[in-house]
Amino acid sequence: MDQKLDPGSLEMRLQALENRLYGERRNKSGKPLKCAEALARIQAGLTNTANKRERVKILHKKIEDLMKYLDPQFTDHITLPDAMKLEFILAEEDSLRSEAALLEQVNSLQPLLDSTHIRDVPEHATKLQRLSQIHIKQQDQTEAQAQEVKKLFEEYNKMMFLLSKQFTQWDETLRNMEEAKGIRPVE
Repeated sequence: MDQKLDPGSLEMRLQALENRLYGERRNKSGKPLKCAEALARIQAGLTNTANKRERVKILHKKIEDLMKYLDPQFTDHITLPDAMKLEFILAEEDSLRSEAALLEQVNSLQPLLDSTHIRDVPEHATKLQRLSQIHIKQQDQTEAQAQEVKKLFEEYNKMMFLLSKQFTQWDETLRNMEEAKGIRPVE
């Protein structure tokens, strides 16, 4: 027999536990205190208290009712009449039919989900990850190119503005010289 389940072993373990709890204390008659006796006295006191109080009796009754209502099988006892169930079904007939049609559509599309293309998605995911990284790198390069082109356009526009201004000044100077010499410009 297992040593832990041996009655003598259990008694020794209980006595060791009682010694730890109570130490060398003794009851009124001089015997060592016992856990089982103390627990029995507490249980008897609680039972007496519960039986004397009407509120506790009502509480026990309510707990029993609550346990009955929490039982999953309780709903089977309070079922709706068949006529009411039929009305619920008829009221939801259109939605039930549309749901059935959708389920049939899903069943018809099931072979597409089982195709090799769908099964190969994890393999393609790594390739797609590499392509995404290349795409991001190219976007960064494109942004850098766009900034460079913008800078060159700004410099070009600035140069054209300065050249236009310079030509305008030269034209004004030339016109003033021609007027001073009396030469009419050809138009």
